[in-house]
Parts: sequence; structure tokens; C-alpha cells
Amino acid sequence: MFPSVAAARPAPVLSVSELNHRLRSTLEDRFASVWVAGEISNLRVPASGHVYFRLKDPGAQIAAVMFRSAAARVPFRPRDGMEVIIRGRVSLYEARGDVQVYVDAMEPKGVGGAQLALQQLKEKLAAEGLFGADRKQPLPAWPRTVGVVTARTGAAIHDIITTLRSRAPGVRILLRPVTVQGKQAGAEIAAALRDLAEDGTADVIIVGRGGGSIEDLWAFNEERVARAIAACPVPVVSAVGHETDVTLADLVADARAATPTAAAALVTTDGRAAQAHLRRVARALHVAMAAVASRQRARLNAVSRQLRDPRARVRSQRLRIDELGERARRAAESTLRFSRERTRRGAERLHALSPLAVLQRGYAIARDPASGDVIRSAAAVAVDDRLQLLFASGRATVRVEDTTD
Repeated sequence: MFPSVAAARPAPVLSVSELNHRLRSTLEDRFASVWVAGEISNLRVPASGHVYFRLKDPGAQIAAVMFRSAAARVPFRPRDGMEVIIRGRVSLYEARGDVQVYVDAMEPKGVGGAQLALQQLKEKLAAEGLFGADRKQPLPAWPRTVGVVTARTGAAIHDIITTLRSRAPGVRILLRPVTVQGKQAGAEIAAALRDLAEDGTADVIIVGRGGGSIEDLWAFNEERVARAIAACPVPVVSAVGHETDVTLADLVADARAATPTAAAALVTTDGRAAQAHLRRVARALHVAMAAVASRQRARLNAVSRQLRDPRARVRSQRLRIDELGERARRAAESTLRFSRERTRRGAERLHALSPLAVLQRGYAIARDPASGDVIRSAAAVAVDDRLQLLFASGRATVRVEDTTD
């Protein structure tokens, strides 16, 4: 006989639900906040926005979930194969009895989350072609109005204004003051760029600030700032005051300057240098024109020496005209006489062929009185037929008495 299970039972029998509930309470009390390092696998993000994955190392794995509110605070995009460190609480999903980690925070292992997010955004914008040289606009050579997006006070705006006034005193400066660091900086910079584009008076725009740490410059790495620069129809020069770090604004802008001062010099032509250049060009032009005038003067002198007295040429031409006029008159008279003679001979030939001329030589024309047809043969008439005879002068009606073929 097998021993009774009930007899050996030291405690009450628990249901599965009760057991899982106790396990959950124990896990949550014992592991209310833990940091765990591992590799992401089987990552999926359904329409709810929650992130489900498994965290593993070479010897084990555990399920993990990050709800949408926590996932929204992660600056980068988690993906399979990424080594991460997570913070969360361990609990039990009672319905299935699955142990899993509910993740509150995540950072990449070995690199900062912000840096990873920046790298991912850089790859995304590069894939869209926003860094391509083919989409960059040329800077105007002589801008009349320069738009500036930077802080109202500070070294950056002072350096820009000083340089512009020195190099191009007549240029108009259109300032759109913004906050250049902090949570609101990116939104303000993007809005200022759109405002200058809609205003339409700026020929070129400088956007930037003075130097600082990478954290101070972070607004110029925001996606909305990069897209605002790329969408701007006016050429944009990035003037973030740093040398070693390259921001997304630098990559998207039509031109990059290391400092605000360099940006102001880039968008203008030095007026003093331009004046000196114009003076050199004017001197060279004067020398060239003097040489051209000298050559033309020598050529004119050579031609004038070959010319004869124009009055003699005029007299010669008058004589030539008189001679040609006389020859033309004689030719016209000869042509007229020839035409008259030819007309006279033609008239005589026509007269000789005229029927009236034949009648005047004693001939007559016989016609049928009824039809008026000319009788050309004796066979066409019979005895007693009446005929009409047409003479050179007058006509007569006769009767046929006899015919002979």
C-alpha cells in the first residue's frame, strides 16, 4: 500500500493561482529594483507601443517587457543583438507563470544612450540623402540681407555683427533670437528658421552659437533642427563654435563654419578687398583700352594715306554716270525702233491673212441664208437653193441653176 499523501502534507494545499500570487509577491519584494546586463533578442513592438524582448547571456535568458511610457524615454532604438543594461523589477506573469523583468530604463552597454541615439539619427538622415552635396545650395556672392539665428546676447551675435559691419557695411542683419541650449532650444531654432524662410527677405542665414561642451551643443543635433535646415529654401551656414565635434546641423547645412566669426566672413565679400580688386581691374582695363585705341589710330592713319581726293572720285563718278546714261538712252531708242518694226510686219501678216483682204481681191464668200454656214463645196448645194454672197462691199442673194463637182 502506498502511504497517504494527505497524511504527509505539512501545510494546506495551494491552488496554482495562489502559488503564482505568492511567487509574484516574493519576487517583487526581493527584486524590486535590479540592474541587469545582457543581449536583446526576439525584439518586437506591436501597435500598442510596448516593447517585448528576451535578455540573454551565454548561459541563460529571461523575458522582458518595457511599457510604452518607459520606451518613449529611451533616446535610441533598441534592436536585436544590442548589448544593453536595463533597470527594472522582477515579477511573475501569473496567468502563464512566466518570470519576466518589467523594464523602467535602458542604456547601451559600452556607449552612452545619447551618443547611440545620435549615431542612429545620423544614419537615418544620411540614408534619406540630407547630407548629400547635390542638395546643397550655393551661397550668394553679395547678399543684401543676412538672417541670423542665435542667442540675443553673447559672443556669437557680437562677433557676427562686428564681422559683417567690417566686411560689408551696407548689409542688413535680420536677427531671430533663440535659446541655444536646453530643452526648448531645438524647437526655437527650428521655428526661427521657418520664420526667416517665410519672411523671404534674407539672402543667406547663419545659425549657430559660441563654443561649449557637447551637452551645450546638443540642440544642434536634434532631428527637428536638422530637418528645418534641410527644408529651408534660403542657403544656411552652420556656425556652431566647436572644432572637434560635428553636429547634425553642420552636416545638413549648405556650408559649415568653425565659428560665428568665420560664418560672417564666409557669407560676405570683404568690401575693402573688393575695392582694391576693382581698382586693379580698372587700371588693367585702362591700359588695355589705351592699347586698343593706339592700334586703331595707327590703322586709321594707314588707311587715310591710301585714300585719294574724294572730290576727284566724285567727278569721275559723275562722268561715268553721264556715259552710262547716254548708253542707256541709245539702247532704249534702238529697242523701241526694233519693236515698232516688228509690230508693223506682224500687222501686215495679219492683214494678209484677214478674210476682208481676200474679198478685196475680187473673191466672195457663199453662206447658207438660213444657218449662216459658209458653203465650201458645190456638193453642199442643190439646184434652186438660195445662197447669200458676201463681197468686200455689200452682199447679194442668188439662186443656184446648176452645180458641177
